[in-house]
Amino acid sequence: MTENIYAIDGVVPVVDPSAYIHPTAVIIGDVIVGANCYVGPGAALRGDMGRILMKPKSNMQDNCIAHTFAGGETILEESANIGHGAVLHGCHVGRSALIGMNAVVMDGAEIGDFAFVAALAFVRAGFTVPPRTVAAGIPAKILRDLRDEEIEWKRAGDEDYQNIMRRSHASLERVRPLTRIDNMDEPRIKAGGIPPLYQTRK
Repeated sequence: MTENIYAIDGVVPVVDPSAYIHPTAVIIGDVIVGANCYVGPGAALRGDMGRILMKPKSNMQDNCIAHTFAGGETILEESANIGHGAVLHGCHVGRSALIGMNAVVMDGAEIGDFAFVAALAFVRAGFTVPPRTVAAGIPAKILRDLRDEEIEWKRAGDEDYQNIMRRSHASLERVRPLTRIDNMDEPRIKAGGIPPLYQTRK
């Protein structure tokens, strides 16, 4: 478990024992991390002005940020997937929604169930992304409805982060690096999982 968990004003974060929080992540105050959640390296969940809630099986990947204005809250529904470097501020992310890498989702924004927000998108305050649609751009606009195979790809991808959570509990440890390796031509992680979406299209 991370050492970087802090109370503020006597409010102590709540972390389900099954969740995995990387030791470099920082969690402050009114933060609730539910069952089987994953919080990646460098993530910051600052519940010092309002509540941050991660419901079961949601994840916040490397260097993600969650915060709010005073009295606000940031909520991730079950199996919400927050890509590397994304910023969530006072917003609501629906069940099984996907927030792309380095996207920004602002206060009062509502991301519907099974919706996708593209990488680098800026979702302005109060904007709604309806369920099963994809939004992209600066500012984000609704591009189209999602296809069934894209929704299924997201469901399968959720299991990749459940596997990372389990593998991290079982084997992640601080070590000294090796100084040499005999075979540099073969990858050493055999994690399985699903390929990128563009590789799944016929």
